[in-house]
Order: sequence, then C-alpha cells, then structure tokens
Amino acid sequence: MAPATGALVQSGPEMTETPPQPPAKWDDLTVRLTSSAAMVVVGAAGVILGGVWFQMLVVFVTAVMVWELWMMIRPNEPTKGMLMAALVASIMSGQIADGSLWGMLLFLVVPLIGTTQLKTEVKTFFVFALGIQLAGWGLVHFRADYGFTWLLWLMSVVIVTDIFGYFAGKSFGGPKFWPAISPKKTWSGTVAGWVGAALVGFLFTLFTNAGLWVIVISMVLSFAGQMGDIAESALKRRMGVKDSSTLIPGHGGLFDRFDALLGASLFLIVVADIVDVPGVVF
Repeated sequence: MAPATGALVQSGPEMTETPPQPPAKWDDLTVRLTSSAAMVVVGAAGVILGGVWFQMLVVFVTAVMVWELWMMIRPNEPTKGMLMAALVASIMSGQIADGSLWGMLLFLVVPLIGTTQLKTEVKTFFVFALGIQLAGWGLVHFRADYGFTWLLWLMSVVIVTDIFGYFAGKSFGGPKFWPAISPKKTWSGTVAGWVGAALVGFLFTLFTNAGLWVIVISMVLSFAGQMGDIAESALKRRMGVKDSSTLIPGHGGLFDRFDALLGASLFLIVVADIVDVPGVVF
C-alpha cells in the first residue's frame, strides 16, 4: 500500500517523512466539468424552449443570486435573505408579465428594503441587488425581442471567454490581470478570452446579416463579462469569502457562475438600444 501524504516511511534504519504533495494542477477539472455539463443542459433547455420556461429559469437564478448576496453580507440572518429572494422572484415575475418602463421602478424595492436592514455595506447591497435584477430582466427581454440566435451568441461569448481564459491561465500563467482583487486571473487568460469571443463573433457572421462589427462587439462583450467577474471577486474579497455559496460543486454559487453573464447582460441593455440587431439568415 502506498504511504499517505506526509507519512513516515521506513528507509533503512532511519525513518524519513515524505513531503506533502502539492495539489494537482487540474485537480478540480472533473468536478468543474460535471457541474458545467449539468448547468449547460438546464440552461440550454430554458434558452431553447424560451417563453415561460426561460422566464422561470431567469427568475429563479436572479432570486438565488440576491439571496447569495445577502448571505455574503449577513450570513447570520438567512431568513431575511430568503424573504428578499422571494420578493425578488415576485417582482421579476410581475415585471416580465407587465413590461412597462414605470414597472421597472419596482426593482428598487428590494435594494431599498435591504438598506433599511443593514448598518454596513448599504451601498454594496443596493448596487449589486439592483444590478442583478436589471441583468435578469435584460436577458428575458433580449431573448423575447431578438430571438434564440442572438441569445445563443451572448451566452456563447460568455462561456467561450470563460473556457479559453481558464485553460490559458492554467497552461501559461504569467502576469496577473488585477492581483489586488482577483489574484488567480492572468493576462494570458484574459486575452485568450477575447480571442475566443472574437472566434464566436466570426462564426456568427456566417449565418446572420451582421458584418464584421459583431467580432468587435463580441470582444467588448467578453470584456464586460470579465468586469462582471471582477466586480463579484471584489465583493467576495471585501466580504472575506471564497465563494458566494456552495450550491454548485466546483463553482461555488450561482453568483460565481453567472457573474460574467450579469456584466455582459448589463452591457447589452445599452448596446441593443444603440445598435440595430441584424436578422438571421439560414
């Protein structure tokens, strides 16, 4: 039987201690890929089916992320977090059904309630809770207004950015992108994410009316997603936590997994009002 790590091993007349082995470079890959596969299946089903199925998925994810946000700030008050998550789900559902711009003011309800319950991190909760809801609303309306293909483009950019960044960062390492906030992120991974996003943009030029500008938009969208990731990393560092929760093995919480999509969605809310989204040609 092989000796345990750090165990004493008989070597001649003397006992020697084997040094502890460092963690394998890819030791989290299997768990990460398994969780990713499960999320892809659920997410793809919601995106493809669209309609109420996609709406319910977004409402659920949005509510859970607000709960995770609250629990990072006030981990000893889970009941309040659950109540706020339930209120977010109710408001999101009503606003998706109504769709009026005035109704969007309801997205201020939970952030404002949170500020009355907090003595610290008031601005933090307000900004993130509002941003999460707006991003969720943006995803639903982007799917409804521009269809499956362009939502697939958005999600593909975010996913490929993450995959390219993960493997490039693990393989090449190098200088850190923003070490004070996210010490694991490297410039090699960041730039690789932009390259992956550009490839996604190029592929979508082949079966849409979009010109080469979609390649540039894809790269900027990739950067917006990375900034969403950085923003959540800054929040976790400020709160002194490693993950937003432990709901997803290998990924932490839903906030950890969808932070980039939140940043990209908020970016698209602005871009979709400025740029004409082209049609699709098959």
